[in-house]
Amino acid sequence: MEAMISTVKGWHENPVKFARSHGVSLSPEAEESDSGDRGIHILIIEGFLIYNYKPLIDVYDKCLYISLPYEECKRRRSTRTYTVPDPPGLFDGHVWPMYLRHRKEMENNCDRIEYIDGMEPKEMIYNMVYENIQNTLLNSL
Repeated sequence: MEAMISTVKGWHENPVKFARSHGVSLSPEAEESDSGDRGIHILIIEGFLIYNYKPLIDVYDKCLYISLPYEECKRRRSTRTYTVPDPPGLFDGHVWPMYLRHRKEMENNCDRIEYIDGMEPKEMIYNMVYENIQNTLLNSL
């Protein structure tokens, strides 16, 4: 987690330099912002435990969480193909209980989380997140 904080802070200090050093292609607008104008740069961090480490939470401007009910989560997990398949009972005996444990911890650690219904179509979720980010940017000007 410390490495992740360091990486995010490195990006925050100079997003253009960070992108270049990691082989990320930049738009012409982003390249121009390297000349002194900070411009607008967005870093999206995703992961299962990103709200479970308080020092990392402090570097986020926005906290979004896509949630799914038990039945849908189990159904989606059962459709995945793993190199080593899940043994019988893994989801109910380990995966879901750990999800509940970490979600409770997350809710105790971060009171800024905005929840998104993962049952909505992907395009709707994308549009909701996009609009949320746009509104945040407009309100910060």
